[in-house]
Amino acid sequence: MKIHKILKIVAFALAILGSIFALMIMTGSEAMIENILYITYAVLGIVIALVLIFVLKGLVTGDIKKTLMTVGAFLAIVFISYTLSSGSDLDLKPFNDKGLGITEGISKNVGAGLYTFYALAILAIGSMLFGGVKKIFNK
Repeated sequence: MKIHKILKIVAFALAILGSIFALMIMTGSEAMIENILYITYAVLGIVIALVLIFVLKGLVTGDIKKTLMTVGAFLAIVFISYTLSSGSDLDLKPFNDKGLGITEGISKNVGAGLYTFYALAILAIGSMLFGGVKKIFNK
């Protein structure tokens, strides 16, 4: 059996278990919910480990130069977004009066995340448009 079929079977089994656990949570007690949360954390850990294994496997067998250039471009976008974010463009007093404890550093991180999202969204939309236009003109 190929690894793809095995993983497909495991994913199907986990989906069924997830459905059963969801029903148990909806009808269960607090102690049952805590136990199911531990199972959820374990499954999440397994999934993250599998993703890391397959990503590292793909890095070793694939073109490392392209991968490192892509990661570098992503980190450059994050760095530029962090640099552009000021953190002081928001009046924090109303938030801190409610006891939220928002600082300029937190505001700067949120702003950097938003700028990063906007830049990556523009790049994704642009690449889809470019691919579509290129496909139309190549016919």
